Amino acid sequence: MEEQENQQQSVNPDDEPAAEVAPELPVLEKIHLLAVPETEKNSSSTMEIHHHPHLQHEKLWKEYVFEFLMLFIAVSAGFFVENIREHYVEKHRAKEYAAMMVTDLKTDTIELNDIVHRTYLAVTYLDTFLQVTSKQEITQIPSGKLYWYGLWGGFIRPFISHDAALQQMKSSGTLRYITNDTLAKLITDYDLLLRSMQELNDLDAPIYLETRKARAKIFDFRYNLKANEIAQATYVSFNQSIIDTFMLLNPPMLTVDKGTFNEYIELCRSRMLKAVLKKELEILEKATNLLGELKKVYHFD
Repeated sequence: MEEQENQQQSVNPDDEPAAEVAPELPVLEKIHLLAVPETEKNSSSTMEIHHHPHLQHEKLWKEYVFEFLMLFIAVSAGFFVENIREHYVEKHRAKEYAAMMVTDLKTDTIELNDIVHRTYLAVTYLDTFLQVTSKQEITQIPSGKLYWYGLWGGFIRPFISHDAALQQMKSSGTLRYITNDTLAKLITDYDLLLRSMQELNDLDAPIYLETRKARAKIFDFRYNLKANEIAQATYVSFNQSIIDTFMLLNPPMLTVDKGTFNEYIELCRSRMLKAVLKKELEILEKATNLLGELKKVYHFD
């Protein structure tokens, strides 16, 4: 009985129940609970790393001005250096062409002196032929005189300039390298004279051919050849006695027909030998002046 009472007393409902103690979890389960969830892992792995931009120092206006000035100076310096180089090259080429022109002009002046001498003789003797035939009948004039003076109606000795340097400068545009005004004008004038000389020769050429044809109808070529040989010797060394001896021979004529002679005389009058001589003298003077100016400007010996 006592035991039952004691049991009832021990389970009295009025008494507070004792606190329950949670059972101890295993260590592995603790680790599992502390692990990061899978979704959190994925979000962390795809997360971008953002770097904060570095704020650059803004340039002052003085720095921009300085950079502009430096760039301007660099470009300007390059331009001036290139300009100096081109000026040097042009000056050097101008001197090269000037040297070539000096060589050409020396040749031209030598040839011109000889041609002027020949043309002067031709003009002089042809004038005498025209005067003699205008004052006397053909039959009254010694045939030797007709052969000698009539020979010069068929004279021709055109001047052909050695102007390779000048033409090369014209075609390539390098005449601009000649910066001396006096020299540039002399070159231009010389070129104009050469062209006018060529035009004059072109005009006289067909008259010359007709004159030679008419002369062949009057004078025997054998005696005409002899007169021509004397003329060639006269160019080198003038000898009047040889000329006089030939004129005294009185060689035979092919014809003394007045009409045939008149045709030949008119053709001789049409020759432009006086104009050619005048032009040759102008070219010779201009060539001499140009040669002297080239030597002066470029200090050639």
